[in-house]
Amino acid sequence: MPYHIAPEAVIDATLYTLLVFSLITWTLIFFKIWQFAKNNYYNKQYNTAFWDATDLKAAEQLPPETARGPKARIAGCGFAWLAEMTHPETCTSLKFRGSPQDLLEQTLRKQTQDEQRRMESGLTMLASIGSTAPFVGLFGTVLGIMHAMHDISASGSASLDVVAGPIGDALIATAIGIAVAVPAVLAYNFFQRRAKHHRASLENFVEGFLHIAFGDSNINTSKNKD
Repeated sequence: MPYHIAPEAVIDATLYTLLVFSLITWTLIFFKIWQFAKNNYYNKQYNTAFWDATDLKAAEQLPPETARGPKARIAGCGFAWLAEMTHPETCTSLKFRGSPQDLLEQTLRKQTQDEQRRMESGLTMLASIGSTAPFVGLFGTVLGIMHAMHDISASGSASLDVVAGPIGDALIATAIGIAVAVPAVLAYNFFQRRAKHHRASLENFVEGFLHIAFGDSNINTSKNKD
């Protein structure tokens, strides 16, 4: 005898799925708010201290409570590369073959990409939930309406009193799906814009670091003080 899944179980599973989506969405929202606020504070703090330093040596020796955040990690990566390049035992290795400025820029860009990936983590999940939650809710609604129609047919009555209750309950799934999707979409768009501003700030810092590291006298450091 074939096993049939009860429609009520499928509808309940749909609602629980939307509940999980909602929990994930709000967890990511609060986490990303905290992450962006923390990194923005650290970046401003380090950016001010870095450009107030007299030279790269002084910037490298900034106290640990100041040297925190994405920009500090990018600068630390640059300081480490510069120190390794001047070391006689390592400066002859293949990774130092080429233009020093191009090689340092490659190192800083790679670290920038790593920092940006950290900031964009979770955004794909928000986009996925925002695009799929309405369809999950619609799926539950369709099953609910089919189940309601079956019950109405079995009862032999199609009066408003019989139809309104089951159909109304089925439509709740669609409403929940939309209610889950809207915060996810809005949060994704907001954090995506913040991530673009974050990337631009890091790229400006990298350009400034390169100019300072190679003694470009034409650099206008004021544009990096964001």
